[in-house]
Amino acid sequence: MALAAMPAAAQLNVFSCEPEYAALVKELAPNAKVFSATTAYQDPHMIQARPSLIAKMRQADLVVCAGADLEIGWLPMLMMKSANAKVRSTEQGLFYAAMQVETLDKLDKVDASMGDVHALGNPHLHFDPQRLLQVAQALTVKLSQLDPEQQANYQAAFMDFSQRWQQAIDRWLTQAKPLQGRKVVGYHSSFRYLYNWLGIEQVADLEPKPGLPPSSSHLATLLAVVEQQAPTAIVLASYQDNRGANWLAERTGLPVVVLPMSVGGNEQSQDLFSLYDSVIALLLDSQS
Repeated sequence: MALAAMPAAAQLNVFSCEPEYAALVKELAPNAKVFSATTAYQDPHMIQARPSLIAKMRQADLVVCAGADLEIGWLPMLMMKSANAKVRSTEQGLFYAAMQVETLDKLDKVDASMGDVHALGNPHLHFDPQRLLQVAQALTVKLSQLDPEQQANYQAAFMDFSQRWQQAIDRWLTQAKPLQGRKVVGYHSSFRYLYNWLGIEQVADLEPKPGLPPSSSHLATLLAVVEQQAPTAIVLASYQDNRGANWLAERTGLPVVVLPMSVGGNEQSQDLFSLYDSVIALLLDSQS
């Protein structure tokens, strides 16, 4: 199916499922009108298909989402109710970040007994800077296809972003060297890519199964894990409930570290660069 090009001089209207991809679009298409359906304080697995979101999707020329079924509980409903033919297919104005990279933790088989797991791999890939750069390159191609009049501008914006991003990666890796080999207790696999990139090991999960809240019995079993594995912190995302983490912290003396899950997850995280700056700084502070 052929992509429908934008009319000359029209402003591209972009619907983003998560704030990290809204921020990426702004880097690559600074003149686009960009809307994020969620904030860093919301669990992107569990969003209501509200009328306001349906109206925003109805106006979209491009929809950019994490994919790998992260939004499976609400995005299909939005797409159906918005009746926007331009964004129904990835051959047109629908873009999934997870389709542009090799995801971690793909599964051959998934059933209900496993909890909230993703057969297509972990969708929280925006915390791997090299994968995010691959996504940016593919998104630049998509933007150029939808808006060919601005292709040169999109290419120039990508080159500028890529150069600044590569320089930042070198700086982040230098800053984060003390984190290599550290162990943490986590909540869900929210920071799987971050840990993989920086050499951090998540030795326990506050969830008994993915998607299930911490239970008293499960938390009690973590006391032994903490004693054996000697993690240095309990790490949560900005939208996750801290009660289980606080219970474990009171009994083990471990610090609780709340990381911004995305842009806007704390005061420091205003764009993708400051998001990474903040996350690495918070992890380093927890080790001191």
